[in-house]
Amino acid sequence: MPFTLATWNINSVRLREGLVSRLLSSELPDVLCLQEIKTPLDKFPTEGFAALGYRYMVARGQKGYNGVAILSKLPLTDAGDRDYAALGHARHVAARLENGVTIHNFYVPAGGDIPDRAQNVKFGQKLDFIAEMRDVFHADRPEKAILVGDLNIAPREDDVWNHKALLKIVSHTPVEVEHLGAAQDAGKWVDITRQDMPEGRLYSWWSYRSPDWNAADKGRRLDHIWATPDISNAGHGSRILRDARGWEQPSDHVPVFATFDL
Repeated sequence: MPFTLATWNINSVRLREGLVSRLLSSELPDVLCLQEIKTPLDKFPTEGFAALGYRYMVARGQKGYNGVAILSKLPLTDAGDRDYAALGHARHVAARLENGVTIHNFYVPAGGDIPDRAQNVKFGQKLDFIAEMRDVFHADRPEKAILVGDLNIAPREDDVWNHKALLKIVSHTPVEVEHLGAAQDAGKWVDITRQDMPEGRLYSWWSYRSPDWNAADKGRRLDHIWATPDISNAGHGSRILRDARGWEQPSDHVPVFATFDL
């Protein structure tokens, strides 16, 4: 039975509940993974989403910051979480579908503005977070799993609007790309978006600082959908909903989709 999955850094689910409902009503994903929900779970707007058919949720919340949630039309069970880099942040949660597929939802730290851990603690925390992802995947190689989320790194040259201009900008520095690649290799993860769309520039994030994000089009692909090799061939239909960046009071990220025939 095919199912469609979407991932979206919503930048406050309570502020943008209407946008989430719009996405669920118009695009009808079976599973929606949200990052940066910025709310404790007792204030998460579950009722409105349940009314749209999304009656299942596995989430980790945090007041004002971070937070990850998996909303689903399909039954799922809580598969745990991990406090990567011991930050005390709600940045990872996993859920298991009835078909045995485990979905990992990640919100990797942004890393601040200076790409030097000696000058910027946040950048060091980001590298440590990804290094621990690598180590976890090495120690217990995932199977029948999908990893999604805002990984806050655009790894390829065509995942950013200008490769040379961004080489010293956090999210596209060589050390970040190297760390993410090592984590991906450790789990043998397949980048489903690029499996489907191997050529051309792809973006999922445009800065709020740009007065006309659409015309300037200075984007980065920070949001990802990966799958383990045993199910990667089942992934298809990838797309990025660019139009969502133009919705009223939007997130600076847009949803990324893939369908799996599993």
